[in-house]
Amino acid sequence: MFPERIYNVNILSERLLPSPAEVKSKLPLTPAGEDTVYNSRATLERILRREDKRLMLILGPCSIHDPAAAREYAVLLRGLAERVSDTFFLVMRTYFEKPRTTLGWKGLINDPYLDDTFAIEEGLTIARELLLYLAELGIAAGTEALDPIIPQYLHDLISWTSVGARTSESQRHREMASGLSTPIGIKNGTDGSIQVAVNALSSIQRSHHFLGISREGQCTIMETRGNPYGHLVLRGGVRPNYDAESIAECEHQLAEAGLPVRLVVDCSHGNSLKNPSIQPHVLENCVEQLLEGNRSIVGLMLESNLGYGSQKVSDGRANLKYGVSITDACLGWSTTERIVLEASETLRECLRRR
Repeated sequence: MFPERIYNVNILSERLLPSPAEVKSKLPLTPAGEDTVYNSRATLERILRREDKRLMLILGPCSIHDPAAAREYAVLLRGLAERVSDTFFLVMRTYFEKPRTTLGWKGLINDPYLDDTFAIEEGLTIARELLLYLAELGIAAGTEALDPIIPQYLHDLISWTSVGARTSESQRHREMASGLSTPIGIKNGTDGSIQVAVNALSSIQRSHHFLGISREGQCTIMETRGNPYGHLVLRGGVRPNYDAESIAECEHQLAEAGLPVRLVVDCSHGNSLKNPSIQPHVLENCVEQLLEGNRSIVGLMLESNLGYGSQKVSDGRANLKYGVSITDACLGWSTTERIVLEASETLRECLRRR
């Protein structure tokens, strides 16, 4: 018997989740989907090793809240990916978990119906169904690793992972990243600090031991190999950090730490002052730096959705505009398509000579 007056004092209830193996057995990865994930990871690794001269371009909604809209976006993205395949390798943002500075909606997995019912088991199922759809469609998926338990449920379907600005200093997230099977983008801190991310990159390339869960759902001691494909993601802070001077400083800090000098520039967040209309200008600046000979930028990121801007959730899904973000404001699809096509055309010869 547990002494009730001291055991789980602040826990109101407990609900058992099915194990990762049980969820995967109900929603299995097909051979075609497995090929998408395997080949996408391999392509990203070649880009990071400079064996593939293209850039990775990670784009999509700030967060996924409507799987139907996400599927429509994915179909559009597949068409765009084919048109720019000689310059960009496209990865769709499929962010199901949202870190919060204080309170707020924590993402589709945590609260899939936007009504505080916290149907996490259903959220995991909905997320996995969407990722399976993308894999069958031939679209690489990228996400942010937040909860250390989630990778066992979903990461067989993920090709690129980020560790966010709020968690890049967390030992637990560094340990987890060292064992993930995908290339890992580490964001600079929310204040713009690069050193936090540099420290994280040094950490994740090494072996770690930590507590996790197995595919069968058992508590497990994990020993990792270390992840050789970590890279810095510049997302701005108290000021933007995508300009040539900031990029040069990042290159210096990475080299001083003995780390590969490879950067992804996030055109959103602090770099756009959270104003989506500024994202095209950030992209254009990075394109100019590449034309002028920059070799450290290996990728770019855009926050993009079917519709422009953002909206607040007031009554579940009932009054939401279709295809419009409920977290950070995003570019609409028409602008996204235009600026990606323009960047591809501008960079085509430059990247061939890179």
